Formats: sequence, C-alpha cells, structure tokens
Amino acid sequence: MIVACDQNGINLAVTTIKNGGLVVFPTDTVYGLGCDPRNARAVEGIFRIKKRMGTKALPVLGYSKEEISKIAIFDELSSRIADRFWPGQVTLVLKLVDEEIKKAMNQDDKIAVRVPNHPCALALLKGIKLIVGTSANFSGLPAFSDSKKVQENFSGYDLFLDGGTILNSTSSTIIEVKNGTFEILRQGKVTREEITNSL
Repeated sequence: MIVACDQNGINLAVTTIKNGGLVVFPTDTVYGLGCDPRNARAVEGIFRIKKRMGTKALPVLGYSKEEISKIAIFDELSSRIADRFWPGQVTLVLKLVDEEIKKAMNQDDKIAVRVPNHPCALALLKGIKLIVGTSANFSGLPAFSDSKKVQENFSGYDLFLDGGTILNSTSSTIIEVKNGTFEILRQGKVTREEITNSL
C-alpha cells in the first residue's frame, strides 16, 4: 500500500509498525526501511527482503536524543555531538543497554543511532519513538532518494510512506567515540572539520 506523508498516512504507518509490519519512509538522507526494533520477527523480515547478511548490524532512528538515551549510553563527547548535529546527518555508535532490542536485533553491545532531520520521518517517530532505519534497497545496491525509483526497484514491504524526492540526498557521517576522541567510520554529509569546529 502506498500512502501520502499526511496525518492519515502517518497514522497508518504507525499502526503498521506497531503490528509488526515493514514500512518504507523518507529521511533526510535516503528512503529508509523500518520496523519496531523490539520485534524480532519484523527485524528478520528486513534482513530477508533486503537480502542482507544477518551479521550486519542495523541502525536505529529515534524521535529525539531523549528517546535514544533510554536505550543507549552517551559519553560526554557523543552527547555534545548529538546536541550539535541532531536532528541531522550524523550517526553515532553508542553502547546499547536495552536488552529487548539487543535480543530482537541480534546486536552486541553497540548500536548506530541518529535523529533524522525530515518532517515525515519525525512525524512517524513521534508516534513510535524508535524505528529500525536501514536503507530501502537490496543489500549491496545503491540507495534511493526518489520514491518512484524505490517502488520500481524494491519490494516486500507492507506500507510505503511517499514523501516524493529527497533533496540533497547523501549518506550520514558515522562516528564512534573512543578514548575521549571521535573516529569517523563512514564519511558522509558532515565533515571532520565541521564536527571539530562545533566542539
């Protein structure tokens, strides 16, 4: 089912996720594929339709830093980076403390998290607080910023939240803090210089 990014569409997407379904939705980077991170069957569904290896960890998007702090621990530097760049295109790798999510997502003690800067994604997250947020594509193939391209080239999900074309689409920068300094695990939109200058 394809629905618009209006209140009715958002309500349907929230209900779908709460019922264990898989939803495609727009973010500020690319179109994402999401589900309830505490629903092991739904998480398995994401790995299956993406044809993604089960050993590759999935990221989680949150409505706010406060919501993410309920499942993961912020060190001082990670907290400052989040305050500066969230909502936005920085993903942080943090210590995961939510045992239910660890089990359902088959995660170890780390999880990649961020708050997206997109009105449709945030409206969806307002209703569910946390969502698995991997790219809506088959593993190893390019991600999509155009809703029509997703619909033409990807399948297996339950609901498509259509936000049109994502402008200035690019990957997020993935950061992990170790020993009081940050490492860039994947270079994306936000540069090392921008992060350093913000601290």
